[in-house]
Amino acid sequence: MKPPALLAPVAVVVFALPIPAADPVTHLQIEAHRADIFSLAFSPDGKLLASACKDRTIGLWNPVTGEEVKRLKGHTADVLRVAFSPDGKLLASAGADGTIRVWDPNRDEAIRTMKAHSNWVTGIAYSPDGRWLGSASADKTACIWDVDSGAKRATFKGHTAEVWGIAFGPDGKTVASCGKDKTIHLWRPETGEGIRGLSGHTNEIYTVAFNAKGTALTSCSADGTVRVWNPETGAGLHTLKGHKGTAFTVAFLDDVVVSSGADKTVKVWDPVNGKELRSLPPHKSEVYAVAVSSHG
Repeated sequence: MKPPALLAPVAVVVFALPIPAADPVTHLQIEAHRADIFSLAFSPDGKLLASACKDRTIGLWNPVTGEEVKRLKGHTADVLRVAFSPDGKLLASAGADGTIRVWDPNRDEAIRTMKAHSNWVTGIAYSPDGRWLGSASADKTACIWDVDSGAKRATFKGHTAEVWGIAFGPDGKTVASCGKDKTIHLWRPETGEGIRGLSGHTNEIYTVAFNAKGTALTSCSADGTVRVWNPETGAGLHTLKGHKGTAFTVAFLDDVVVSSGADKTVKVWDPVNGKELRSLPPHKSEVYAVAVSSHG
């Protein structure tokens, strides 16, 4: 089976999110694609929003006006994930065609295509210095790639089933990956050597994310929970229960956790005390993708 985002709705809703007091305001709804949207990513300066779509294209949007800036074409199957480089000069995409493509957002064609995996590439992430790309795949592996040369640097083979998500720690020395085997693995990007495994979810895990300090890791799962972990010790800190059904995507926004789920909601959590701070106005269908930006 493909990642759960295959049934995603085509509308993108941009919220202004004052924290912690005021109610969130729906800033804009973008009718972005005529097919399912699998992934979203803001550029580091918040001026572009990228969308990955089943129609094999990547949309670039102005998140303030909703205007389409550019449509990138090149993948030969569904585009499953997108990620901007830390300096915003590059955009990486992961596809069901088994490739990773690297784009200059100002150009129409990919500047590099890597035949990365033998199955769908289901996750993509840049290292904090922008030199490496991490990829997750349905071929049960996660890999590290040199952005400039496209060469593979390391492969992690610790998962026993499809790998759905990948994230770099803020120091670039640790990678977290998660998957259908219900586990999170922490490993070294230079060598692919495992550090530790984290267990606790009772169903497959879709995404992972570090906070800016690297002191917390969050994950979301088909078991309906969002969890917060200490990546140094592997200890579970909180289990966040509030979604009615699968939790699909999770991210840190400054000091809060944001998650989306099959219950049509986006929820905001305090990762320190584990409390739900708010639930944003519901979408019309399941929310499979969420992206955050500190730039208003």
